[in-house]
Amino acid sequence: MKKKILIEGMSCQHCVGHVTEALGEICGVKSVNVDLDNKNAVVDLAHPVDDVKFKEAIDEAGYEVVGIEEI
Repeated sequence: MKKKILIEGMSCQHCVGHVTEALGEICGVKSVNVDLDNKNAVVDLAHPVDDVKFKEAIDEAGYEVVGIEEI
């Protein structure tokens, strides 16, 4: 299962690193691919993860989730 998380507030590769680290620490996340140009992150999941966990992790990292969709 994969989810795309739309994120506002990222402006550089440093931001990409913060988001990658924040999402990578969530239990169940196998991999994270953050796309600065498209302002999103795609997470590959080992098992279902509640969207609230993604929002909390991104909020804590200092960015804003504007949408989450299953792909």
